[in-house]
Amino acid sequence: MDGAKEQLPAVDGWFTMDVENPKLIGSHCASCNTYYFPKETHFCRNPNCTSSELSEITLSTEGVLWSFTNNCYAPPEPYIKADPFVPYAIAAVELEKEKMVVLGQIVEGVKVEDLKAGMPMKLTLDRLYEKENQEFMVWKWKPVQEGESA
Repeated sequence: MDGAKEQLPAVDGWFTMDVENPKLIGSHCASCNTYYFPKETHFCRNPNCTSSELSEITLSTEGVLWSFTNNCYAPPEPYIKADPFVPYAIAAVELEKEKMVVLGQIVEGVKVEDLKAGMPMKLTLDRLYEKENQEFMVWKWKPVQEGESA
């Protein structure tokens, strides 16, 4: 083995493990055009819709920073935190196509002071925590750099 750790999803079935182009896995109700993340499998939660026919879809990988904050305290279990705990930023990103807001951590190295509502964001995969020879991955948001396509 080359020393690389096996990468596994921290939450199975919520996102693809394509490191180059990860996607969140959601669902769509064709009857009322409502999108869900995480995916809904039993019935449409829109109170004005009675459909139970939902299709699994992958969601947009780009969006606009809607809101953000920082987390300076370790969340309680079952969250598995780094030891020592390192504060991180959290983003609410409105997905480009679906016009729904998805929360997620911001990649390491980006501080709250670097963020501005309305800035373009892109989905990425990053390590949440590791155990022995495994890295548990999760989706995170990163600002789109100037000249980089979203």
